[in-house]
Amino acid sequence: MEQKRKPLKVLMDANAFFVPFQFQIDVFEELKRLLNRRFEPVILRDTYEEIKRLAEEGAPKIRRQALAALKLAEKCRILSIEPSFQSASHDDLIVEAARRWKCPVFTNDRVLRNRLRDINVPVIYLRQKSRLEIEGRI
Repeated sequence: MEQKRKPLKVLMDANAFFVPFQFQIDVFEELKRLLNRRFEPVILRDTYEEIKRLAEEGAPKIRRQALAALKLAEKCRILSIEPSFQSASHDDLIVEAARRWKCPVFTNDRVLRNRLRDINVPVIYLRQKSRLEIEGRI
């Protein structure tokens, strides 16, 4: 009898929530297709606050997209992480959370992708503006 696996946490970076509006892709359906298993999308409170700030203070087009991104973010579990050092940047928090939780990260940020790859964290990203792809093994 197969043991029920816990859903795989997928840590979402802020830019993942803008993909649907920029490229008309349903990121949750794409994640389902790509991962082919149960998953739980999670977002750091810090990331959620960043999107909220864009919704309030960004240029008009960015505000509209950020408001829609917030709606998508509500489909995720919002989690907090205590940084291991005081001056942790947003990317530092994502790297630390991915390492602690042993979960893939969905981001299109090239610098962050490279940092995650360097510590063997699988990265989900937008490929050719048309589909999601995964780099690394889950």
